[in-house]
Amino acid sequence: MLGKCKELQQLNLFNNKLVGGIPEAICNLSKLEELYLGNNQLIGEIPKKMNHLQNLKVLSFPMNNLTGSIPATIFNISSLLNISLSNNNLSGSLPMDMCYANPKLKELNLSSNHLSGKIPTGLGQCIQLQVISLAYNDFTGSIPSGIDNLVELQRLSLQNNSFTALLFAEIFNVSSLQVIAFTDNSLSGSLPKDICKHLPNLQGLSLSQNHLSGQLPTTLSLCGELLFLSLSFNKFRGSIPKEIGNLSKLEEIYLGTNSLIGSIPTSFGNLKALKFLNLGINNLTGTVPEAIFNISKLQSLAMVKNHLSGSLPSSIGTWLPDLEGLFIAGNEFSGIIPMSISNMSKLTVLGLSANSFTGNVPKDLGNLTKLKVLDLAGNQLTDEHVASEVGFLTSLTNCKFLKNLWIGNIPFKGTLPNSLGNLPIALESFIASACQFRGTIPTGIGNLTNLIRLDLGANDLTGSIPTTLGQLQKLQWLYIAGNRIRGSIPNDLCHLKDLGYLFLSSNKLSGSIPSCFGDLLALQELFLDSNVLAFNIPTSLWSLRDLLALNLSSNFLTGNLPPEVGNMKSITTLDLSKNLVSGYIPSKMGKLQSLITLSLSQNRLQGPIPIEFGDLVSLESLDLSQNNLSGTIPKSLEALIYLKYLNVSLNKLQGEIPNGGPFINFTAESFMFNEALCGAPHFQVMACDKNNRTQSWKTKSFILKYILLPVGSIVTLVVFIVLWIRRRDNMEIPTPIDSWLPGTHEKISHQQLLYATNDFGEDNLIGKGSQGMVYKGVLSNGLTVAIKVFNLEFQGALRSFDSECEVMQGIRHRNLVRIITCCSNLDFKALVLEYMPNGSLEKWLYSHNYFLDLIQRLNIMIDVASALEYLHHDCSSLVVHCDLKPNNVLLDDDMVAHVADFGITKLLTKTESMQQTKTLGTIGYMAPEHGSDGIVSTKSDVYSYGILLMEVFSRKKPMDEMFTGGLTLKTWVESLSNSVIQVVDANLLRREDEDLATKLSCLSSIMALALACTTNSPEKRLNMKDAVVELKKSKMKLL
Repeated sequence: MLGKCKELQQLNLFNNKLVGGIPEAICNLSKLEELYLGNNQLIGEIPKKMNHLQNLKVLSFPMNNLTGSIPATIFNISSLLNISLSNNNLSGSLPMDMCYANPKLKELNLSSNHLSGKIPTGLGQCIQLQVISLAYNDFTGSIPSGIDNLVELQRLSLQNNSFTALLFAEIFNVSSLQVIAFTDNSLSGSLPKDICKHLPNLQGLSLSQNHLSGQLPTTLSLCGELLFLSLSFNKFRGSIPKEIGNLSKLEEIYLGTNSLIGSIPTSFGNLKALKFLNLGINNLTGTVPEAIFNISKLQSLAMVKNHLSGSLPSSIGTWLPDLEGLFIAGNEFSGIIPMSISNMSKLTVLGLSANSFTGNVPKDLGNLTKLKVLDLAGNQLTDEHVASEVGFLTSLTNCKFLKNLWIGNIPFKGTLPNSLGNLPIALESFIASACQFRGTIPTGIGNLTNLIRLDLGANDLTGSIPTTLGQLQKLQWLYIAGNRIRGSIPNDLCHLKDLGYLFLSSNKLSGSIPSCFGDLLALQELFLDSNVLAFNIPTSLWSLRDLLALNLSSNFLTGNLPPEVGNMKSITTLDLSKNLVSGYIPSKMGKLQSLITLSLSQNRLQGPIPIEFGDLVSLESLDLSQNNLSGTIPKSLEALIYLKYLNVSLNKLQGEIPNGGPFINFTAESFMFNEALCGAPHFQVMACDKNNRTQSWKTKSFILKYILLPVGSIVTLVVFIVLWIRRRDNMEIPTPIDSWLPGTHEKISHQQLLYATNDFGEDNLIGKGSQGMVYKGVLSNGLTVAIKVFNLEFQGALRSFDSECEVMQGIRHRNLVRIITCCSNLDFKALVLEYMPNGSLEKWLYSHNYFLDLIQRLNIMIDVASALEYLHHDCSSLVVHCDLKPNNVLLDDDMVAHVADFGITKLLTKTESMQQTKTLGTIGYMAPEHGSDGIVSTKSDVYSYGILLMEVFSRKKPMDEMFTGGLTLKTWVESLSNSVIQVVDANLLRREDEDLATKLSCLSSIMALALACTTNSPEKRLNMKDAVVELKKSKMKLL
């Protein structure tokens, strides 16, 4: 019917619900001047006969679902003034001669399509163009030079494309321009120094999200009409020009995510029309000019991740009545949070995290009824109810729109209030990790049914996991790791069908892993490590095909690994180490082709390493150490081109070590203490002799089968009879330790230790290892002690007990942990030690909320050196510790260091310089001669001390994942010996430190000492007397 309306001049069907294609009959309306079909649901292509409409002035089809290319014939309509085809699905490129027959075109809007190719240079021939909007397409290349000829151009919008090359500087000469928008491209170069000299009418300049660099020109101040300035997400450097403060009409400034330095110009306080100011993620320093806080029209103030300092004005809440967002996280602000903030009735986001604010959290934050995000994390705040419930949380029940509540890393020390469940039902994210919270998790937390993320990790929470957590049906992230939660894992967690991340590590959870976890099909990461979970691993876990990471290490899990393990097609990290898993490794594990990290170490696995492991094409780390694996190392592992770490030590492997592929980069540490491995010399094993190998093995088999097994059986029978008789008579077996116990303490009974530790209760457990457990206890005389109970089922535990007794006989030093007494029965052996309330050096180096400054670390290492000096030079026998590492350095109330754990220590006579041992120290800290030949001497300790020295001041573990391919902590430090600032822990140095040069000099001498302690030749290493002297010299530099 439309085709018969021959006299029709205007057709406006805008904003209806039209469907289908554009009828070609419209092309017959020869007198049509204006055609509006926008905001409908039209599909298909634009009719090619549109050029029949030779009187058409306006062609407007925006906001439809039109597809195909733009017919080139449209650009032959010489009468066209306005083409608007935005917000469709049009594709293809623009014709090169698009302006040849179209000189009158004033507006071209093709934004939000899928157009591609280069912008035709002929666009500059549309000399009457006032608006060009090609934003949100896929255009490439450079901005064509002809555009600067468009003397009437007012708006140029090219944002969100893929333009490259240098910024077309000539565009800034078009004096009619009011808006320039090139955001989100890949333009490079710098801004012209006279950028605003020819732009008197410019109101909006948006160049963010490019690769622009250089300094911001001071001539920006010449754009006197500027309302909007966005230069964020570039590479601008230098300071912010104070002249910007002269742009009195500016309403929005975005300079974030650059490399700007210096202070915020005080002239910014003159921008009284300013509503939005974003200077975040730069390197700005100094204080924020107080006048900025007095710009009453400000709605958003963002300065995150700079180095700004000072305090917030006490009247900030009065001066900024319209503020909706305050973003100043990641700076160095200090002082209290002003109470007046509670008066900002329009505030929706308050982001103050990662600063140094102190004092109480304002109790009236509940007045901020529009608040959606409250982020106070990482400050030194407190609550006025320090000794009890954290009270300010209760006031937030009035914030009905609160979605995100982040208060992690604040030392509140109180308990979570029972009213926690009364927080706004809108709450989606509650992060309260590392707050030193005590007590239990309130059951009312189950009322927060919109929670998506809940993080209560790294606190001191006790009790059990509330079953009410099962009511949080939308929960995707649950983190309760690093507490003292006990009891079993409730099956109620299996109701959380959207749960993707579950972290319950480092608690005291017991019982079995719920088999219904296999129903959590959305689960991507499951961490249950470092608990006391027991029984078999549920086979249902292996059906979680989308699981990316599974860590069950450091528990007491038993049973075999079934073939179903091979079903976890997406798994990238699998850690089952330090359990009691037995049986064979299933060959089906070779199907886990996404696996990057696999650790099965310290279990009871036996049998061969599956040949199918050669199919683990993504594998980077493989740890099978400390099992009972036998057979050969499969040559198929040579195909694992990404493998960077391998450890098969402490097994019963034999045969030739492969020498191709990744094995070229492995060292002897990967293969130590096996039965009969042979291979290349750098593996430090015997050379392979194919002729002798078979005969040798037959000989060994004969000896084992016909001599050792019968003899062993007889010996076992005799020992069993003796032990049975002694147990029957309930005899206490005396040990040599009685002869050296201090006179003030008699040997203690097992019953007394039970009383001192609440029956060795979990609440008293402060450490565990392969050889036993360490408990905190209080003796009947009120003395607090540490009680080390040896696990007599562990091979070598008796030897360790006797070694510690022998070594500690008669030696006393302020930097050695003192043994007070012992308990030694037939089936129970324990040492009562001096209690160290500040725990281990390991904890202070790597745990959240613990930090050691430079002088503290230096004092600790002087203490350790003094202890070794005493053991090596001042005892009747030379004492070699053999296992120096951060876990064996304990700190007392005054942060004085004490060396502990003498379980594998060796005693040398004054005439001995070394001794051979089969006892293994800790990989990464052992001297080369200890690891390869089993030779220990005082110089072995010196080497370990040098490694420890590097670790303490760099905060890098010797086995850190960065140390691969032959790179070690030692070689890394050695390679950067002339650039110590790249080696040391970044937390020890601040650019603004007045004594930075002194600190660097001190650290350089410390690292030089560490390298002198770790030379490969034992003879060339320093002794500990000299080390103590050098360290004290280093300390003098800081005093």
